[in-house]
Amino acid sequence: MRRALVAGWFSFQNMGATAGDLIARDLVCDWLRDGGVPFDVAVAAPFADGIDWRQCRAADYSHLVFVCGPFGNGPPVDEMLERFAGCRLVGIDLSMLDTLENWNPFHLLLERDSSAHSRPDLVFLAPPRSVPVVGVVLVHPQAEYGRRGMHRQANEAIAALIERSDVAAVNIDTRLDRNSTGLRTAAQVESLIARMDAVLTTRLHGTVFALKNGVPALAIDPIAGGAKLLQQTRTLGWSTAFTADAITPARLDAALDHCLSPDARREAETCRRRAVALLEGTRERLLDELA
Repeated sequence: MRRALVAGWFSFQNMGATAGDLIARDLVCDWLRDGGVPFDVAVAAPFADGIDWRQCRAADYSHLVFVCGPFGNGPPVDEMLERFAGCRLVGIDLSMLDTLENWNPFHLLLERDSSAHSRPDLVFLAPPRSVPVVGVVLVHPQAEYGRRGMHRQANEAIAALIERSDVAAVNIDTRLDRNSTGLRTAAQVESLIARMDAVLTTRLHGTVFALKNGVPALAIDPIAGGAKLLQQTRTLGWSTAFTADAITPARLDAALDHCLSPDARREAETCRRRAVALLEGTRERLLDELA
């Protein structure tokens, strides 16, 4: 009987499993799958894509493969090693905390680093993974709009959209007297927005900074019926804008898909050029008045 149990820090609750741990794990699983080796993956909450190693039958496995991270002789690892003492033990991409002369429980050790060897991290062999990066620029409640204000509903709709989408969300605060995201200057705010694949925003300047830099904005005016944000998008000719009282999950899902498309990038650039053209002469009119 040959069957492997793949384990790592993702197999223990609250032990700090990282993105690197999971990518190395998935790579090893791909290798086992390609090699025709049956296997299970041991996971603990919050991960749910495997089995609980404390509940499975140790006798069902010929090998225990521990993947990625620091590895030492102590809890909770010692409990796992004791439970699967009848298996051949394989360690891969590990940083051994003790010298191999003092302690090495593995039948095969392909370590990341130890007292004997050093290798590149296994993640270098994994194919690159990427998802869209979206900026999240939310407005605070604005009392001046009274009962028309739907700021909480609009911001919650964006949070729900992020939760059901495979995107990396970056919170960006445009307020600079007291910034919640560690930004100190307007240039830092704009530079961050400019590097996004799309922006999800309930702020007028979240929309403006995005479109100025050719970044599509999914804009939600947090005022029922629309106010300054909606008026700005109409002036610019930007289509992906909603009022907070007219959004649905389906509309927002479709809007995000559009904002991540090449067509939306081209539309954003068109809006930027239109804005510059519409503002032509503004500087001269100001200076003429002051003269």
